[in-house]
Amino acid sequence: MRRVTLAPGADLDGFRRAARALVTEGVAPDDVVFEDGRTASLLPEAEIAEAPPLALPKTVPPIVKDVAMHRDPERWALLYRLIWRVTRGERRLPEIVADPLVHALHVMRRNIGRDIHKMHAFVRFRKVEGSDPERFAAWFEPEHHILRAVGPFFRDRFGAMLWSIHTPDGSILWDRERLAYGPPGRPEDAPARDGFEDGWRDYYRAIFNPARVNPTAMRAEMPKKYWKNLPEAEIIPDLVRGAASRVGGMMDREPTMPAKREPRAALAALDARAKPRSLDELAALIRAYEPPQDFSPKAVIGEGPVAPLIAFVGEQPGDVEDMEGRPFVGPAGRLLAKALGEVGIDRDACYVTNAVKHFKFLERGKRRIHQKPSLGEIKHYRWWLMEELTLVRPRLTVALGSTALTALTGRAMPLMKSRGPARFEEGGLVLPGFVTVHPSWLLRLPDEDAKVAGYEGFLRDLAAAKDEARRLAG
Repeated sequence: MRRVTLAPGADLDGFRRAARALVTEGVAPDDVVFEDGRTASLLPEAEIAEAPPLALPKTVPPIVKDVAMHRDPERWALLYRLIWRVTRGERRLPEIVADPLVHALHVMRRNIGRDIHKMHAFVRFRKVEGSDPERFAAWFEPEHHILRAVGPFFRDRFGAMLWSIHTPDGSILWDRERLAYGPPGRPEDAPARDGFEDGWRDYYRAIFNPARVNPTAMRAEMPKKYWKNLPEAEIIPDLVRGAASRVGGMMDREPTMPAKREPRAALAALDARAKPRSLDELAALIRAYEPPQDFSPKAVIGEGPVAPLIAFVGEQPGDVEDMEGRPFVGPAGRLLAKALGEVGIDRDACYVTNAVKHFKFLERGKRRIHQKPSLGEIKHYRWWLMEELTLVRPRLTVALGSTALTALTGRAMPLMKSRGPARFEEGGLVLPGFVTVHPSWLLRLPDEDAKVAGYEGFLRDLAAAKDEARRLAG
């Protein structure tokens, strides 16, 4: 009997070295025991010699990578048994879901995916009092060893903040430049609450729909063990108890028509002058418009050359764009520039703009939370966008995301079904177009594999758009 000692947690590299050596030596699964370094044992330690990589089907490495994060100590033995059987001729074993071994590994993978999803959803950062510069911390107790799997998600989502996440297994730290992993933490490493939470509870209470209360579904999606991290959890019991009476009150009230905001200032400006003859005149019109209260008063104008090969249309300015007054300079803009460079499109030779010209947000403390514009708001800004493209005269107009697609077509359309070449029309204006995802969608994808696949698809779209633009240019 051979004993292999691995480091505590997801020691993927250690397992790979051991598996290569054991398979090369012909050590059967029943003749090896995997233990972590904290376990005392009477069995002699096996010497792990260097061995060449194993020729495994492409379906095996993802299983090994995911299951290595599971907390079950039997995971290594199960994974080695899978590798042993595959290298002994059962090359299609991972596809046989009815096999007890494969089924057990698939259950473990689902557990890992669920744990990663829960950590994405239920980590709550709180401001560390007295920190200068401003810093945030969170405490979380994952079920499995998933820290390194979730680190990139929080880096991309909260890249502008200084933050740390502490767990019983380790810590993640972000300093706006580098992602680092540290030793285990304690609950007291993160504040118990902060001032932002009072406003968040008010917001949650305002959006809580008593007519759709389903406690069973709530507990399934948001298990009680996570409630201690969630500020809204304090008010959920009272909201659930009062749901029935609130629904009765809603039914007793007479329906009222929603009040529409009429853009009187914008309409007066349009009536007072002819259609803009230049981008400068159009920009002046946009800057003169006073947007609704939910929007920043600062307009972010498109930029780039006139008569470009390609114009890119996004959703709306983000927080960074609103502060700097330029489109596509935040995280999504940097990702777009990177992708354009990879497919050979000169970012400076393109025109970039947004369907909605002001940043819509919900203010909570010092943070401004992005809010998606409504269909009515998108249509309201459409006049400016179509006038802008009339003056810019691009060979090809690329819609980045569903908001841009709605603005360019004038109606809501399914993004993924519309992906690819398109044609945008308004009156006598006809714009050859192309539809793809918004780079911010790529940043929100839940795991690294999805990000890689999504980014590769985005690059293919951009390459196809470049070829189409060149074809149109003759």
